[in-house]
Amino acid sequence: MKISTKGRYGLRLMLELAANYTKGNIPLKYISQKQNISDKYLEQIINSLGKAGLVKSARGSQGGYRLAYPPEKISVGSILRTLEGSLSPVPCLDGENECEKRNSCLTLPLWEELNDAIKNVVDQKSLSDLLKDMPDNGDDYCI
Repeated sequence: MKISTKGRYGLRLMLELAANYTKGNIPLKYISQKQNISDKYLEQIINSLGKAGLVKSARGSQGGYRLAYPPEKISVGSILRTLEGSLSPVPCLDGENECEKRNSCLTLPLWEELNDAIKNVVDQKSLSDLLKDMPDNGDDYCI
């Protein structure tokens, strides 16, 4: 499994919103400049996150984006699945792709164990967990 640029940038965007959670709406341009990511690319990503109900938007002079839930309530897994789709290491574990060799597959237990490990990591980590090591001044960190 390899996380795409979309997934990595989406996680950075969400971490930036989490780091600024108490400040209200954050303009996408601010995130774009701070993270050195194209505005256009962030717009595509934030639209997907908005449709999934993970972010909210507001227009106007105080407009921008904010998390739909507190950072401790948003898992890394929910963000990655929204942007990447399935995180399963093989298609037969997606639930849509039943393999006719499933009952005799010698590698299935390995793929199931790997799938469980991935889920355990990404679903147990929240945005607030990832922000725990952020310096107090909030300026000198890399997301």
